[in-house]
Amino acid sequence: MPVMADTTADADTKKQDRKAARLAKQIGAFGRQHGGAEGQLAHIGQAGTRIVLVGADGAWGDLVAPNWQVARLAAEKAALTLHEEFDGEFAARVRTGPYEWARMAGIQLGGAAQPAA
Repeated sequence: MPVMADTTADADTKKQDRKAARLAKQIGAFGRQHGGAEGQLAHIGQAGTRIVLVGADGAWGDLVAPNWQVARLAAEKAALTLHEEFDGEFAARVRTGPYEWARMAGIQLGGAAQPAA
């Protein structure tokens, strides 16, 4: 009887590579739009891994990968400099605007999470 290759594992690997490539393109686009970018990976439970991006101009954004390996691979493909922690120095680069302040205030005060239009 011939030995069969584990096609499920191969398919999963290819799927994760494609997802990482798509995330890498998004990371690259963010970096180009904001004069470069650095990031940090944060495990968010079953939802996956959050890729937090901070642009050179202080803009920030995030993406969610299905797992740590895909997030790490996407960061590598995009040549994203990663920080181990979202510490004070790195966090200080983030520039927040009225939307973020209104959203944070609403959450903290028990009000609406989204500002009124």
